[in-house]
Amino acid sequence: MEGKTSNIAAKVRKKTATQPAAAEPKLLSGGNPQIAKGYGDAPVQAYITAMPGWKSAVGRRLDALIMHTVPDVNKAVKWNSPLYGIEGQGWFLSVHCFTKYVKLAFFRGTSLHPLPPGHSKQKEVRYHDILEDDEIDEAQLAAWVEQASRLPGERM
Repeated sequence: MEGKTSNIAAKVRKKTATQPAAAEPKLLSGGNPQIAKGYGDAPVQAYITAMPGWKSAVGRRLDALIMHTVPDVNKAVKWNSPLYGIEGQGWFLSVHCFTKYVKLAFFRGTSLHPLPPGHSKQKEVRYHDILEDDEIDEAQLAAWVEQASRLPGERM
């Protein structure tokens, strides 16, 4: 029986050794990670891990802030961007990497006080960009996240 066990273990080792390593996510234009569509924390964490350079630390900080502010938040990655929302209400926020900044999109941003600074071509959307050397005002971000989580979200 011992020989049989050794053969099985050897086959498992051989099969494992020949499997290719998981490929690093491709970075799209502006350094935005290409992550497969998925729901839950795992695809969002894969996106954050794949964010290039300083942006990954910003992504971890944002994710922690959102989770702390809205403990029952739902997460997903769609269109190569993490989305945050409330079950039954829709998505209230997305994150996206660009070459020189990380962009937060508040889908009902025109209802937030004070207004996030970035204008959009979409009527209700407002943006907030975070550059590498920016001081992140976590209190203001948490206030926007909390307000946004109480508004009707986008159904995507």
